[in-house]
Amino acid sequence: MTELESIIGLEVHAQMNTRTKMFCDCDNDAFGKEPNTTVCEICMGHPGTLPVPNAAAIDKAIKASLALGCTVNEHSHFDRKHYFYPDLPSGFQISQYDFPLASKGEVTYDLPDGAERTCRITRLHIENDAGKLSHRGSSTLCDYNRAGTPLMEIVTEPDLRNAEEAMAFAEELRRILIAVNASEADMFKGMMRFDASLSLREKGTEKLNPRSEIKNLNSFRALERALMYEEARLRQSWEETGGPLKGSVTVGWLDDEGRTRLLREKETADDYRYFPEPDIPPLVMDAATIERVRKTLPILPCAQRQHYIASGLSAAEAMILLDEPRLRELFDAVQAKTGDVKKASSIVLTQLTGFLNAQGQSPADAPGVSDVLDVVDAVLSGSISGNAAKDVFEKMIATGKSGSTIIAEEGMQQISDDSALEEWVKKAIDANPAAVASYKNGKEQALGAVVGWIMKQTKGQANPAKVNEMVKKAVL
Repeated sequence: MTELESIIGLEVHAQMNTRTKMFCDCDNDAFGKEPNTTVCEICMGHPGTLPVPNAAAIDKAIKASLALGCTVNEHSHFDRKHYFYPDLPSGFQISQYDFPLASKGEVTYDLPDGAERTCRITRLHIENDAGKLSHRGSSTLCDYNRAGTPLMEIVTEPDLRNAEEAMAFAEELRRILIAVNASEADMFKGMMRFDASLSLREKGTEKLNPRSEIKNLNSFRALERALMYEEARLRQSWEETGGPLKGSVTVGWLDDEGRTRLLREKETADDYRYFPEPDIPPLVMDAATIERVRKTLPILPCAQRQHYIASGLSAAEAMILLDEPRLRELFDAVQAKTGDVKKASSIVLTQLTGFLNAQGQSPADAPGVSDVLDVVDAVLSGSISGNAAKDVFEKMIATGKSGSTIIAEEGMQQISDDSALEEWVKKAIDANPAAVASYKNGKEQALGAVVGWIMKQTKGQANPAKVNEMVKKAVL
């Protein structure tokens, strides 16, 4: 039997998180807005209007290109891409074809088993997004709020070999785009979407056969499921026909049904009737501009992951921080304050995350950095104990109150005054003569009963370190 292998390439569309749209001044935040309220004559394609490229979007695209190891081309230009869909009012998309913004990069990513892979990037180009269609029976409603949103399209080489690799690559790409603040890449809001192309060939050959392109996948799970389904379908087709597809096709993914459906025969560049956009001059990227953007690049996820692991975190803990920017911000702040990786991990990845999960909240709902650091400061100064801090964090998440407010309202301030503690130590020794006698006879653990009595009587507010030290001195 012929051994077949899958050849997969991705086209990733990521919305850029600019204030305004790609070619006009309309609000770029369309999520949750009333349909067709963040539009103007330009993004609606009215005759006589002129598009003006968004400089902030171009900077973000350059930044993403550099983070992906791409070469930013000195000259690039916009093209008109025509197709007969109703989701672009102008009847064409302003994109880039022959002369993209950037080309020839690569992304190194890890598989769940720790194996390392690399996927080459063919190109990154800029375009404007289309609107949103809602199908209601035999009617279709058009919401153009999203039309004109600045998009990066990132096209890979066919370097991926299965759904697992495709998903791992896509996850790493998302981390990079978020890290450089080029996109929020929130797939729930449609800010990152995938088109996946898949073909089969006999293992050991280099020929690329006709492919099946799966359009508009809007989650990692959908990407994985769609590729697994389509691979199985193409393998069955190969067995039945004795070879690959006769021609490339475009299919859609039906998530509820867990299958693809044929949309059309695959388009070619000729079908789109590309020609240069006459209203926008070519972009010229000089070395100074590229270097200016390069200097703003932060540490990238791959290097950040290695740093976290080298500092003592597990690979799983490092990955959580990379995938959740809010948790990473909190962790970095707590670690900087305490100088203790394990303590920062306990506070952020165990306590805060656990309390958020218990309340059905996401990391985005976590308290702010300053609020968390106020509680950490209280522990470091001895104002409250570590156990009390856990209660404070839990109540902060449950109520939304600040830590300082909760500490004050509930009288959680730790008793550290020597004279006050001395009184409690005297009372504890008088109340626990058997434990004191056992300790004097060499049973170290007996001291815990005396210390525990004080902690119980003070409702946990006594400074445990001081109490322990003072009890030892008092009974010797």
